[in-house]
Amino acid sequence: MKHLSPSFEAIKPSISSSFRFLKFLNNANIKSHVWHYHPEIELIFVGGGSGKRQIGSSISYYTDGDLILIGSNLPHCGLTDETTNNEYEVVIQFLPEFLGENFWDHTEMSRIKTLLTTAQAGIVFGEKTKKKVQQTIEHMAEASPLLKLTKLLEVLDTLATTDDFELLNGGKYHFHTQVEDNDRINLIFNFVKDHFREQISVDEVAALTNLTVPSFCRYFKKVTNKTFTHFVNEYRITHSLKLLAEQPLSITDICYESGFNNFSYFNRTFKSFTGKSPMEYRKEFRNIVD
Repeated sequence: MKHLSPSFEAIKPSISSSFRFLKFLNNANIKSHVWHYHPEIELIFVGGGSGKRQIGSSISYYTDGDLILIGSNLPHCGLTDETTNNEYEVVIQFLPEFLGENFWDHTEMSRIKTLLTTAQAGIVFGEKTKKKVQQTIEHMAEASPLLKLTKLLEVLDTLATTDDFELLNGGKYHFHTQVEDNDRINLIFNFVKDHFREQISVDEVAALTNLTVPSFCRYFKKVTNKTFTHFVNEYRITHSLKLLAEQPLSITDICYESGFNNFSYFNRTFKSFTGKSPMEYRKEFRNIVD
């Protein structure tokens, strides 16, 4: 199967507005398999539901909705699909200079300026912050253009002052603008997406990218700050988290369904990524839900 490079998405502001505000009910904005980028900074609020995030080279799983800030030109996939079961999704997109070339240089904007710079790594916010901004984001849907703008600044200021967040790429992921790099990293990511349940060898993927194994390993580590084995395991563990939370499968079945062919190795890898065993994770998740 041939995969295209991360596609450039052209974005137009909403009518009578300098930025774009979109609200989708349920899973109407299905883009979980669309690998794309754009110069606009993107704030995404998913109301309820669960799914996978792929932002830059980071792959993770969210439950009970999500709040993500994605920096300019950071490649990512959408957060919702047919299995997310979210109530709604709000997407806000704006160019860094949408309020003027030097707007963020004003003293009052210094915290937000730092936030937008940090968003180059992708930021996921915690439950406390999601609840704090949820009502403001929801009210934006019916607000006048001016009130929409003031509410956006209010939300950004809240995000800029919280410590309830995590960097998805640790500041180490950098989008390469050369076409060859775009094609290559996209080919790797999509190959893992399509084949993570199978055995994947470094030799096989290196051959796909027309690189020797040592060159491929250096290239992948340089772009993602991860080894290829770590990246594949991360994708598999993320898939297993979704299955543990949502499917009544045995842990043995989840091990094999997630691409691991050795149960002991699955348990060790799971614990190294999450700090707990698959059984402990499932019990904790069920306790939270109950």
